[in-house]
Amino acid sequence: MKQSTPTKTRRPQGGRPTPARAAQIERLLLDAAARLFLAEGYGVTSMEAIAREAGIAKRTLYLRYRDKAALFNAVILQVIEKLRPAGAEDLFKGKNFEDILQRLVKTILRASLTPEALAMQRLILAEASRFPELAAVVHQVGARDQAVRHIAALLEREKKMAAADAVFAADQLLYMITAGPQRRALVEGKPMNESELEAWAKKTVRLFLEGCGAA
Repeated sequence: MKQSTPTKTRRPQGGRPTPARAAQIERLLLDAAARLFLAEGYGVTSMEAIAREAGIAKRTLYLRYRDKAALFNAVILQVIEKLRPAGAEDLFKGKNFEDILQRLVKTILRASLTPEALAMQRLILAEASRFPELAAVVHQVGARDQAVRHIAALLEREKKMAAADAVFAADQLLYMITAGPQRRALVEGKPMNESELEAWAKKTVRLFLEGCGAA
């Protein structure tokens, strides 16, 4: 009787990783990069160190990101996505313009004071002057521009402001709402509590609307 030939086990072939594995590698990379950037600083952190921290080959890292600035770009986008509130469209619903604006600025204020946002702000303040590419990345992907556009669109629609004036006013509002609380948290080490943040947001919006002649 002829014996059957044992079936050979096919060895996995090299090539592109599966979508699930690719997503896992991306998470490992961005998490490792964020840890090192925030702990060591942008200038000190090397692509080689990030690859070691993520447990991947340096070649794999460079296949995804051409340089450190591109990788930092992706890290910022990841932080922004984590801070983005669920159901963002509900922020633009309200009984009146002031109610909508109050909800928006409170959301922005709280997002700007999370540990991740403060750590990123601290890093940028410390190193942007030495690394022009860092400042360029922040300007390109920062959530601030998105918020300015949304608020400017509201001002145009509700208060019939010219586009340029609306953008300028929206930018000023964001500075008014975030600068003081961030300074207290980063420089003075005395972050505002919930009641202080609530009062700050309400007063800032009221004074802003009075200044715009919209109160």
